[in-house]
Amino acid sequence: MISALSHFLRLSVHSTHPKHITTTFMQSSSRLMEFKVKDLMVDKRRLVQVPDNATLADALNTMVANRVIAVPVAAKPGQWLGAGGSMIVESDKQTGSARKQYIGMVTMLDVVAHIAGEGDDSESGLDKKMAAPVSSIIGHSPEGLSLWSLNPNTGSIMDCMEMLSKGIHRVLVPMNSNIENISGPELVESASSYAMLTQMDLISFFLDRSSHLQGILSHTVTDLSAIHDTVLALTSQARVKDAIKCMSKAMLNAVPIVEASSEEEDHKQLVDGRNRRVVGTFSASDLKGCHLATLRSWLPLNALEFVEKIPRTPLFTAASSTPGRELVTCHVTSTLAQVIRMVTTKRVHRVWVVDQNDGLQGLISLTDIIAAVRSALL
Repeated sequence: MISALSHFLRLSVHSTHPKHITTTFMQSSSRLMEFKVKDLMVDKRRLVQVPDNATLADALNTMVANRVIAVPVAAKPGQWLGAGGSMIVESDKQTGSARKQYIGMVTMLDVVAHIAGEGDDSESGLDKKMAAPVSSIIGHSPEGLSLWSLNPNTGSIMDCMEMLSKGIHRVLVPMNSNIENISGPELVESASSYAMLTQMDLISFFLDRSSHLQGILSHTVTDLSAIHDTVLALTSQARVKDAIKCMSKAMLNAVPIVEASSEEEDHKQLVDGRNRRVVGTFSASDLKGCHLATLRSWLPLNALEFVEKIPRTPLFTAASSTPGRELVTCHVTSTLAQVIRMVTTKRVHRVWVVDQNDGLQGLISLTDIIAAVRSALL
């Protein structure tokens, strides 16, 4: 598992580099690369986590209460092999003895995929599913297959980009590491406390330091090869339960909803969304606004009805300054700076690329943005 993950982290990213990089840009980007991981950790809140014996209902409620879509799972040290062979331990600050071990990550998509999985769909059946221990679903999605740490003092911005440009969405950062002279991603770590560093944290950092990246951010997303032009989508008639199953099977955290083309179309499967009109987004992130009782009642709805209901839930409106769930899109001529402002302002993890008639042309994810910046810097 470790060798496979190491290979995964070494996979190449976009090889296309923007042209006409000036000396001024080289100097500015050089200053950017002097920053460390600790510079991204200012004002980070305490780590939200769940114990390994917590139920899936407990995990769901924790994510809803803290408005996060993933939490690390903590267990007694020495009883588990961590995800990907990791050994990330929280230790006593005075004695150094291990208090807990983080054994993996559980995401909102893991939980709802378990809800929508095979088995009894009655109220009692769903209650039984949600009574399962959270440790039983670790590794059911790519997020849970690996658990990594980055040292805040020796880890560089480039180390951070290296990891988060490969599809890893979040990483643990020790606040008081007992391991010295470490650079790059690590599977082994011991510290008295941790915080979570996410892709969104890194992209927000890019925006805050935009003067260092102007030579990159002013390029279009097409110039930077940041667009995925193949996009799987749901039709507007897909049910929530089927949508969750499709996303889980395809290991996708979000998919666009496109207009259904005909009654004969199979609405239980993902379809090629290219050139079809985008009408919404079905995302695991939106599910963090639902308590279990609400989600249970919404599983029979179609995906578009669900998207329209989400903004009216109390938990969603309490955390959102906008009355509705805006569809966030860009064009092939949009600059990277414009896309970064979209994702940070709207707090979304991907932007759909559309033509002038809202026909789907591709997508740009947080992973794509980080990969594009890293490729240009290299």
